[in-house]
Amino acid sequence: MGEIIIGYSKRLGKLAAASLLSLSLLGTAADHHPAHAAPTISVLLDDVPLAFDAAPRIEKGVTYVPFRAVGEALGIDIKWNSKTQTVQAVKTGNDNTTEVQLRVGSTTAVVNKKNVKLPAAPIMREGRVLIPLSSFSSQFGASVRWNQATRTVSLKSPKSKMHLRAFYAIESFKERDIIQWMNSVAFGWSRIDRNGEFTLQRVEYRMPEAAGDITPQTLVADAEGQGIKPYLMVYALDGNGELTKMMSDASLRMKSIDGITAAVTDNGFGGVVLDFEGLGFKLDAASQQKLLNQYVKDLRAALPKGTALSLAVPPLNSAYKGYDYKTLASIADDLIIMAYQYHPVGTKDRKPEPNTQVQQAIQLALDAGAPKDKLLLGISLGSETENSIDDKLGLAKRYQLKGAALWRLGIFRVYGDDIEGAMNEAVIKE
Repeated sequence: MGEIIIGYSKRLGKLAAASLLSLSLLGTAADHHPAHAAPTISVLLDDVPLAFDAAPRIEKGVTYVPFRAVGEALGIDIKWNSKTQTVQAVKTGNDNTTEVQLRVGSTTAVVNKKNVKLPAAPIMREGRVLIPLSSFSSQFGASVRWNQATRTVSLKSPKSKMHLRAFYAIESFKERDIIQWMNSVAFGWSRIDRNGEFTLQRVEYRMPEAAGDITPQTLVADAEGQGIKPYLMVYALDGNGELTKMMSDASLRMKSIDGITAAVTDNGFGGVVLDFEGLGFKLDAASQQKLLNQYVKDLRAALPKGTALSLAVPPLNSAYKGYDYKTLASIADDLIIMAYQYHPVGTKDRKPEPNTQVQQAIQLALDAGAPKDKLLLGISLGSETENSIDDKLGLAKRYQLKGAALWRLGIFRVYGDDIEGAMNEAVIKE
């Protein structure tokens, strides 16, 4: 199976034919046009606000917003030629490339070397080129709508390739059919126990019993046979220091690594996901980071050749500071940012995770030196609804992350929301 395409298909309704919205492009110089005193215009991309270096505006009934922020958020490469007063915008994705050239004052755009008529000519304001958003969206696939009552421009990003990983853990057997929509799946069948030892037994994270002809090994083999990489997830919690104990003790450390390596070989896993939680909360963060970095290096060296290695890590805006994103990303194939559980402990109502904090978690990971193409955004299906999950997918697209990891199979259909339907609308398997 190839990669996954993520798209947007909420029920927006049809755009009014007479509606004309425009984007502002590039530039840093300021001219002497007067500031607008009209109420603020808000701009949302995939339901999450966009920040600009200049305020959006309306001129002669046309709504304009700065294009640099939009273009970067949509993964568009933009170049400005001041001599020819021309903008070149290139979008590469989904196995095709779209190139648009626009010139200030001209109602003709060049799209993939063909002339296309624009509803209005690009104009220059305050050192920025403004273009009609209707034509921009038609060329790059972003859906647009304008809410006059709230003075809000809502943009929905087009489909783009994204890696999706599902976690198969507690009570996931009933939703095993969803595996086929994924690029990879992490089977949560092992852990570091409270004695600091690796095990496939114990209670919540264990190798399950066979169900007739279906065994753990056949589930792994079926995934592999569909081109879906199967990972063994190893869960550990440092609640009572058991994880620190294991990583600090040479004998326990090597015993756990030997156990993981044997489990991978014996059961046909193509990768390992370490979900080591709770580090850097009670104990010194730097020391905890050093322990984890060394453990990951040792495990990487011991795993069979070609075995992928991934880490599920708490977000950097959480209370757990024992994770050196930059170093871990340099060793592992990818990191999963577990950007959830932001609501206070004991919150009874099911609420989507706050977009602002999820966005901050992504930005902090990038600022820490983790490459975007090695980051998967962790999404808790226990928090999200059919109307909010695409906000999170939109953030993963906005920052051009490798993809998203969904915790977990077994709760797609539990809460009554049509999360599965929303995901199916947003996901197309190549």
